[in-house]
Amino acid sequence: MADQIRVLIVDDIPETRDHLTKLLGFETDIEVVGAAASGNEAVTVASQVKPDVVLMDINMPDMDGIAATEKLSAQVPTASVVMMSVQGEADYLRRSMLAGAREFLVKPFSSDELTASIRQVYTREQEKLSRMSAMPVAGVPVGASSNGTEDGGRDGQIIAIFSPKGGVGRTTVAVNLAVAAATELGKSVVLVDGSFQFGDVGVLLNLNPKNKSIADLVPELDAGEADSLDTFVINHSAGIRVLLAPPSPEMAELITPAGVRRVLDALRHGHDLVIVDCTSWFNETTLAILDAADLVLTMLSLEITSIKNMRLFLEVAEQLGYEQDKIKLVLNRADSSLGIRVSDVESSIGRKVDHTIVSDGRSVVYALNRGVPFFLSNREAQVSQDILRLAQAVAGERVAMPREDVRKTAQKKSLFSFR
Repeated sequence: MADQIRVLIVDDIPETRDHLTKLLGFETDIEVVGAAASGNEAVTVASQVKPDVVLMDINMPDMDGIAATEKLSAQVPTASVVMMSVQGEADYLRRSMLAGAREFLVKPFSSDELTASIRQVYTREQEKLSRMSAMPVAGVPVGASSNGTEDGGRDGQIIAIFSPKGGVGRTTVAVNLAVAAATELGKSVVLVDGSFQFGDVGVLLNLNPKNKSIADLVPELDAGEADSLDTFVINHSAGIRVLLAPPSPEMAELITPAGVRRVLDALRHGHDLVIVDCTSWFNETTLAILDAADLVLTMLSLEITSIKNMRLFLEVAEQLGYEQDKIKLVLNRADSSLGIRVSDVESSIGRKVDHTIVSDGRSVVYALNRGVPFFLSNREAQVSQDILRLAQAVAGERVAMPREDVRKTAQKKSLFSFR
């Protein structure tokens, strides 16, 4: 049957494997192609049957589900893992997502939740693969063919995320925007932490610089060692690449405006999007980033100080000669009840707000403290849908309205109570 989803079930309890197999047997678009009782067996079987989706129990002997997921991500990259566990703690979810899992189900879960997760994971992966098929060959610049000849294309975009006031969620939006563009739109994305003294991108993604930061890359490029670029860019399991800020504030002095421009020029050659999380104050390196950017997403919130600073920034941007289309206003926490309306903001700053993002402190802070982007852990939340629409607008794709039926599974009957 066309478009059947091939599923591998991995659980060390035979009754659980049998129950899941029988349950999925009622679904005409899902086929169980194998079962395994351990992590090692899962990797072996998956390499043979090439499943689309792997239902993976997290607690198993010899190799747990997280370790098995890491191996599957490397050996069978086309298989999307749905992790199953009775433990819903933040650490389990964070480790699962970082290992490469695409969904996390907490037992007991309902039949509808199980099948919906399988279908959603499969659909997202197919859409990602279809988009990636149109992307450049790895290591070949945009606009060049695999044999190095030009085909009339152009370099990727540099997107600067800036705010003239701190505390408006700039880094959180930058991280999740990058993840959304990579996972949902199939774009090749590199995220640059442009807050060189106190960057937080690594914290939000649970990454350690390990001597890989922009402070180390700038001297290499200054010396003409362009081939060393990949040494300093970290591949994240969410499908993005990351160039971190220096591990200590004093190292920011090693980064010059000219060096920043060279880094951004080098990165844009091999990526669709170069997203830069800028610091919240003007200095020479920040201005170099804003000058190099094709688009500046300038963030504000429903606070008097944020609105005042935005008005001042727009005046400076005009003096710098930035075209109005280069600056897009993003209102974060746009639904906050603070006595200030969006129309009041637009009246005060003299221009329309281009994009809005709702407030969802619970999802955002919970994700931040786990080091997992909320776009991965809570993809169907309204704040994630707002981020996706922003990514679509930035990437020039058609902006879709949010689906209202994605998670309408209220009052479902629980079917599972296994370990």
